[in-house]
Amino acid sequence: MSVSTYTKSGNKASASIKLDKSIFDLTIKNHDSLKAAYVTYLANGRSNLAVTKTRGLIRGGGRKPWRQKGTGRARFGSSRNPIWRGGGIVFGPTGQENFSHKLNQSAKRQALRQALSLAAKSDQLKVIETFDSKDGLVKSTVKLLEKLEAKGNVLIVVSVKNELVERATRNLSNVKAVQAKYLNVYDILNADQIIISQKALGIISEWLGQAKAKVEAKS
Repeated sequence: MSVSTYTKSGNKASASIKLDKSIFDLTIKNHDSLKAAYVTYLANGRSNLAVTKTRGLIRGGGRKPWRQKGTGRARFGSSRNPIWRGGGIVFGPTGQENFSHKLNQSAKRQALRQALSLAAKSDQLKVIETFDSKDGLVKSTVKLLEKLEAKGNVLIVVSVKNELVERATRNLSNVKAVQAKYLNVYDILNADQIIISQKALGIISEWLGQAKAKVEAKS
């Protein structure tokens, strides 16, 4: 499988580049590993901020509302009882819950290969000579994306994400720049266009290439 390449200014180059079949041309029989990697990414990024108070944490309620017997009403020891308005919460979040998921490395890499294969087969991949911003201006990034005809959610994969690259992309709501070694299934599946620099493509091939795939298949 080959894909067209573009210069750093966004012009189409005459030569095309051949993609690694073991990464970008997989036959996907089911999407279980993709779903697992997607859910794991979301779960591990979840903030555990919700906290409720039990009856012991609510101020007041020390006095018994009425005497135990003789009133004809049900017996209660505290007005902070969970079934009363203003009472404590039963089985609510405590802030100590662990929502993280675990995914082994081979499953993670396989999910990445599948996600990249789906993107390649959907003609969502474009390889650029390099993506570097000398001035860190958003305007330059917008012009480049217009030349590349990249619309919708755009994922830019670079070999090194420095401060200038961050400045040139962070104020664009539909653009995200990510370093190749931090590539993840969530960003790939949510992108309408994926622009990969040639150096970043080399890092991906070394990380997820055929040699790695064979070792994982044997294990």
